[in-house]
Amino acid sequence: MSLELKNLYDNFRDADTIKAYAKIIKEDAKKLNNPINIMEVCGGHTHTIMKYGILQLLPKNIKFIHGPGCPVCIMPKERIDHAYVLSMQEDVILVTLGDMIKVPGSSGSLQDARSKGADVRFVYSPLDCLKIAQENPTKTIIFFAIGFETTTPMTAALLDTVIKKGVKNIFLHVNHVTVPEAMSALLADKENKIDAFLGPSHVSVISGSKIYEEFPRDYNKPVVVSGFEPVDVMQSISMIVKQFIEDRCELEVEYKRAVTYDGNIKAQELINKYFEKVEHFRWRGLGDIPKSGLKLRDEYKEYNAEEIYSEILPSQKIDDHKLCICGDILRGLANPVECSIFGTACKPSSPVGSCMVSSEGACAAYYKYGNL
Repeated sequence: MSLELKNLYDNFRDADTIKAYAKIIKEDAKKLNNPINIMEVCGGHTHTIMKYGILQLLPKNIKFIHGPGCPVCIMPKERIDHAYVLSMQEDVILVTLGDMIKVPGSSGSLQDARSKGADVRFVYSPLDCLKIAQENPTKTIIFFAIGFETTTPMTAALLDTVIKKGVKNIFLHVNHVTVPEAMSALLADKENKIDAFLGPSHVSVISGSKIYEEFPRDYNKPVVVSGFEPVDVMQSISMIVKQFIEDRCELEVEYKRAVTYDGNIKAQELINKYFEKVEHFRWRGLGDIPKSGLKLRDEYKEYNAEEIYSEILPSQKIDDHKLCICGDILRGLANPVECSIFGTACKPSSPVGSCMVSSEGACAAYYKYGNL
């Protein structure tokens, strides 16, 4: 790690700065008329909160509600089944991002498919598919694309390169979803008691902070876009608390070193070139959310694996295991420790639900950092 990069992380992990913010928040919290429930939308924030003991630093009238911001966790079983079925096809190489390997579907996980002989490969970048396709010209390469706005430009860049280079054996199964629609669905849930949002950082780098304007304006819910480091999170909490004290309801950006109002315009243009909104996308726990997913535009349907293999892909909706409360955790209605199988039948080595699988899952964060 370079000295510059080390200093960047050290500055935002400084214990004295974290403690100073904790003191400020504690004093400001005394001025609050009511408790504040803050939802951190992104699973990366959940892990920061647990890893650095931020819950223990906060006064009792400031609480966190864990949100659905983990693209692996929110993927319903039927979509996992799509990946499983595709991987088992003759002469198919299924490629996806690493967190997908252990997510259980109704027939098993992609790890199970590999044990049965399927050629399943995991990459850090979708563009790695190009090398795989070049090395396997007689095989069909299917990229099972997942992620929020953060990873969508990489999938678009893959398709852009495939078209420009005339690659004929790469196809996409698209499972990209968008954050604002999920936030709206959570606020429409009367069981949920969300007072403010900690906005995701990497999503906002791509989309810009503008995508959250509706929440202070239409829902009277403040949003502070936060970086992932513990100092970022503590500063963002302090900003939210001050809004309540000062009777304000605004969109603010703590993560100004990376997030702008408009975001990455070139990335947005690339996304809009190849993708359009689907009418509905089913989220694990949240159900069908209108306009919350993306699909390939019709002019690129020749690359759409979901259409090409439509006759063999399962279409029925599949619910989670009855003992798994992953859905409630993703809705912000439960904590992992409230699950009867947390840490016993459900562990990272033998996950029952998706929240225990992903590196961004709430259950994985509690299991790793919760001293439970």
